[in-house]
Order: sequence, then C-alpha cells, then structure tokens
Amino acid sequence: MTQVNRTKIGLLVTNAGVLSLVQDGGRFGAFSLGLTNGGPADSLAFYWANRLCGNELNTSAIEISIGGLALTAQLDCIIAVTGAPMPLSINGKPKSFWRSFSVKAGDNISFGFAAQGVRCYLAIAGGFVIRESFGSTATVCRESVGGLRGDKLEINDVLPYKQLASMKDKPRKLMLAIDDQPKYVNEVVLHTVLGYQRRHFSAIEKRMLFSSEYQVSKHWDRMGYRLQGRPIKADIEGILSEGISYGAVQIPADGQPIVLLNDRQTIGGYPKIGSVISQDCAKLAQLKEGDKVRFEPISISQADNMFHLNLAQFNKTKLIVCD
Repeated sequence: MTQVNRTKIGLLVTNAGVLSLVQDGGRFGAFSLGLTNGGPADSLAFYWANRLCGNELNTSAIEISIGGLALTAQLDCIIAVTGAPMPLSINGKPKSFWRSFSVKAGDNISFGFAAQGVRCYLAIAGGFVIRESFGSTATVCRESVGGLRGDKLEINDVLPYKQLASMKDKPRKLMLAIDDQPKYVNEVVLHTVLGYQRRHFSAIEKRMLFSSEYQVSKHWDRMGYRLQGRPIKADIEGILSEGISYGAVQIPADGQPIVLLNDRQTIGGYPKIGSVISQDCAKLAQLKEGDKVRFEPISISQADNMFHLNLAQFNKTKLIVCD
C-alpha cells in the first residue's frame, strides 16, 4: 500500500475516483519536444472555478472525470466546484456547484457520479502548490508529465495548498447565477472552419459531413473523440505527417471523423478536413458514448467573432456575493 506523504499538507486523496487530474491552463511551446498541450478539457468550467475562488484563470485545479473522487482537507480553505453536475457533499451534507464555500481542516469532500456530462473542476483559493513540468502543471498521462508525478491522482496523494493567513486574506464567497451557468446536454453542434486540406474532399463529401448526424463512439478520451456515422472519404489515404491543432477533424481510412482534443499527438498523417472552434471542443469534451453531434461550417472571421463574443460574455458576467 502507498504510504501517506507526511511532509506535505493539503487535500488528502482518500478515493481517487475514475480519473482525476491536476490541470492548469495548458502547456504551450513544447511541441518541438513532442509534448502536447494538456490543460482542461472543458476550459470554460475550469476558468469559472478559478474565478469563483478569486484566482488567476490559469491556476492549477483538479479535473474530475465521471466522479468518485474523495478528499480530506488538512487545512482550512475555500473551494469552488464547476462543470458537469456530480453529487457533491461535505461531511455527508450536499453542496452546490458554481459557488465558493469554506472547508475546515478535517472535512471530507466527496463526489458521486455524473448523470449528465463528464467532467467537473475543483479549484481552491490561492491555488495548489505543485511544481511545474516544462512550464506547466497540466497532467498528460501518456507523456508522464505534469501533476504530482505525471499521472492521475491515487489514494494517499496529497495536493498541497497555502493556508490563508487571516480573514483579510480570504476572498469573498461568490456564486454564479443559475441563468449564467452552462447547461450540459447530450447533443452538440460543432462549428468547424475548413482547412487547406479541404481540397482533398469533394463538394459532395463536405456537404454530407455538414448534413449528417454523428454519435460519440466508445473511443473517447482527452486525446480525442472518434465519431460514428456517415463515412467521409478523401481522395488521398494519408499525408506527410504534420503538426495537429486543437480541434482538428481527422478523417482516417474508415471515414469516421476524429476530433482531436487536449492530449492529442503532436503530429499525424491523416487528412484533416478542418478544425472545431475551441468553445465547441469544450462542449464536446462533456459528451460520452452515444451522445450526438453535428458539424456546421463557419468562416475564420465568424470563428473569431464567436470567440470574442464568448470572451466578452465571460468577462462581463457578474458574480453574486454570498458571504
């Protein structure tokens, strides 16, 4: 059995859950080393968790997939949980998402399992104190980098954090209004910008992609989502391997689209018909097997407008003080 690390004090993992990972905003500038971005699969929920705690948006948090995580606080702290709804309790008493609240030393934090959506995020005021790997704490298990040791959380792991020295250091407790909270559904539209390799797909193939419905297959994870539906055919079987962007839509030999996400490989040789915008990649990352997606074409200028509109909406949304 793993021994508890007595030299660190923070959140003690008493049940690791299905897949719980330390993530910050992501690892950038390391593609030349073969290291992918990592970072939160649902960036919007991640940013809200940090904002509710008064943190910088890039501050490390825990991404909880499916559920089952249980923790014991070893110091007083303030936390917030956002994302896909999972039953959350402190010492057995139910707690709400999308707000910050106090946790006392010795309190037990536990998560049930998601009925809708896949991932939620736990942030802590002041952030976790975790050493960066290649400029980031983002965990990518395949590459064994980030987090506590390049892997998912395990029982008896300790996530250290700074104890707030006095009441004046503690941020005000905040909540996000219900009308402003993201809704998690089982059907998503993926707005897609066609790429330069679109010339390898006929007008009919492109039209079929954008008029067909696809389902999430059993092959979905932080690396990417393989979809099932009407096959799309290119006039080539492969290309010279090249860098792959976040949201790239690969079309392998079987014609079933693959949307690549945070933990994607850095290079690949399948033709790519385009890329899904970041806001919709976050929505896709909350789907599971059997959920439905449709692709919708947009221009680069439309994608840029959508990004800035969403950013403006996030920045202007006011939080409610609930002390």
